[in-house]
Amino acid sequence: MNHNRKRLLQIAFAATAMTSAVVQAQSAGEAVCAPVAIPSHYGPYDYITERGKLAIVETAHFTPEVENLRRGNTGYLGHDLSYTLNAGPNHHRALLAAMKFAIRERNDHPPYMKYPVSCYFDRATRFRPKDTVVRGLYAKYLFDFLKQKDEALRQVGIAAANANDNPLTHFNVGLLYFEMGDYDKAAERAAFARDLGYPRDALIAKLKAINRWPAEAASLAASSADSAPASK
Repeated sequence: MNHNRKRLLQIAFAATAMTSAVVQAQSAGEAVCAPVAIPSHYGPYDYITERGKLAIVETAHFTPEVENLRRGNTGYLGHDLSYTLNAGPNHHRALLAAMKFAIRERNDHPPYMKYPVSCYFDRATRFRPKDTVVRGLYAKYLFDFLKQKDEALRQVGIAAANANDNPLTHFNVGLLYFEMGDYDKAAERAAFARDLGYPRDALIAKLKAINRWPAEAASLAASSADSAPASK
């Protein structure tokens, strides 16, 4: 079995195991957090594939004033953020705004939001388990604000398993690994991103600055084209 096939099989097994774990956790998440389908509520719609259906929600509830946490549009700021996320569980910009709101208020459950921000992230992962942007944002929130490093690394690992041949995702995952102190995995992702054509070398520069860009980086980068996850 050549190196490329062996690596792809390893990634496939890892992704399958993670997916199984996600499925097993879904019922528990529904019980203790926010349900995916909010009773009598518009949606839920996918921010990636059904964004057109969320335009009406954004017009009323996710205005620039709301997104920048200046004030609510139809009522309280928390109400408008909640409505947006109730309609679009994996709405990337609304999740980022909610995360900033929680950090500003120093409270995982900011004023007038229907559920804690951590519940909205958990709900988003149950709604679209392979959304790597959601996983990345959630990981950063867990690490920076909730101080849950192990769970943050688990979320980054799921994002990595679903990065496929997207160089930007590999780069962003590498940055998260770097921030969390896992420099070996950060270097691996930097090599993936570079050999998949990502033009920025900021992550490699960060690793070089702390002498964690390995001496074998050239061979790692050369082999990453063979070992990069295949598209699904």
